[in-house]
Amino acid sequence: MIDATAFAMPVERGKIREFAKAIGSDAAEYEQGSCSPPTFLVTSTFWNDVSPIQISGFDRRRLLHGEQEYVFHGPPPAAGEQLHATISLGDTFERDGKRGGKMRFAVIVTEFRDNTGLLRAEQRMTIIETEPKEASA
Repeated sequence: MIDATAFAMPVERGKIREFAKAIGSDAAEYEQGSCSPPTFLVTSTFWNDVSPIQISGFDRRRLLHGEQEYVFHGPPPAAGEQLHATISLGDTFERDGKRGGKMRFAVIVTEFRDNTGLLRAEQRMTIIETEPKEASA
């Protein structure tokens, strides 16, 4: 498990445009890059050498994506901005699965700050590791 990692993420007009097309949006503000779609921050994964799975220490073979949440402290980032992100492990907990076995949960928190250090957005991703089949039998 890794405690935290920091990385820079340039917000590029072309990438905003590509992302908007991928989600089926033709909104002019995305085409111009004057702001990014709210879920655009998920692309930060491509700028970081450490994956959320590595942060959690979970086994990738038994992983489920549980939830994704974005909290913005102002408008979504626009083209030309440089974000400085820190990804870290938030809450962790365990529950019994409905089909037997334990499920471990981890909330991975990524904070995005601008060049002045102002917190612009937070991304919270909940991932779930299921118990190995042999352990739950």
